[in-house]
Amino acid sequence: MKRRDFMTRSALAVAGLSVAPGLLSSCSKEPRFKISLAEWSFHRALFGTMLDNLEFPVKAKRDFGITAVEYVSVFFDHLEQDPKYLGELKRITDYHGVTNVLIMVDREGNLGEDTEAGREKTVENHMKWVEAAKFLGCHSIRVNAGGPGSREDLAENVTLGLRKLGEYAQTRDINVIVENHGGFSSDGAWLSSVIKNVGLSNVGTLPDFGNFRISGEEEYDRYQGVKELMPFAKGVSAKSYDFDSEGNETTIDFERMIKIVRQSGYRGYIGIEYEGSNFTEDEGIMLTKRLLDRLI
Repeated sequence: MKRRDFMTRSALAVAGLSVAPGLLSSCSKEPRFKISLAEWSFHRALFGTMLDNLEFPVKAKRDFGITAVEYVSVFFDHLEQDPKYLGELKRITDYHGVTNVLIMVDREGNLGEDTEAGREKTVENHMKWVEAAKFLGCHSIRVNAGGPGSREDLAENVTLGLRKLGEYAQTRDINVIVENHGGFSSDGAWLSSVIKNVGLSNVGTLPDFGNFRISGEEEYDRYQGVKELMPFAKGVSAKSYDFDSEGNETTIDFERMIKIVRQSGYRGYIGIEYEGSNFTEDEGIMLTKRLLDRLI
């Protein structure tokens, strides 16, 4: 081969190699949305002892092809500080290639208690869940913004409690996210204002498509609420209840909800949380997954 031809071909080869990484990175780009499965979808099976916390991630992958899971604290059976138990759960998820996304924490007190001592106790109760989330590789714990008092007083107290817990969670690189979960927390304007006032980058929201009942007589507009909470979202809960013969959710306009989520610029997990009664839990989960697959 002539030297000139050799140099030309070599230059082209090098140019090709320099382009390839860019092409590969664009081809392997992470999808904007990924589907996870909330453990509450199996609350009947779990409370009925037909399924347990250690089996949940295996079932998610085996039966639904879902490789990311969201736990509920009550199903840890008070073993959240047991190294052996947490180690076994981590071993199971690592072995099966399942990502632990978050832990939904309930029954640990109100972050909006109206005394400093009450808030301190609640924050302390949540610390063990921050540690469990860190060990399992979760990015967040989900908490509730409850407590006594008026709209204004509760907002002030929840802000104080969330800030205290958020500061602790920052040291573990864990997010603290609040779900619209009844009471004033189901008021999108109220909750988004609280998150703004907390002022910590690791304190955000977990907008739930279905939980907008403020009281027995008052329900917040769910689409407005999700729109208000999405700027602070570090997760999304796609709550579902019932489906028609074409696979559409009949109580929530999922297409409209996904459009709101998309327009917010959010990237990350959208968690399936089936809570209906007209289908089995397995059927409801699969119907929700098919609908999300179609929409996202």
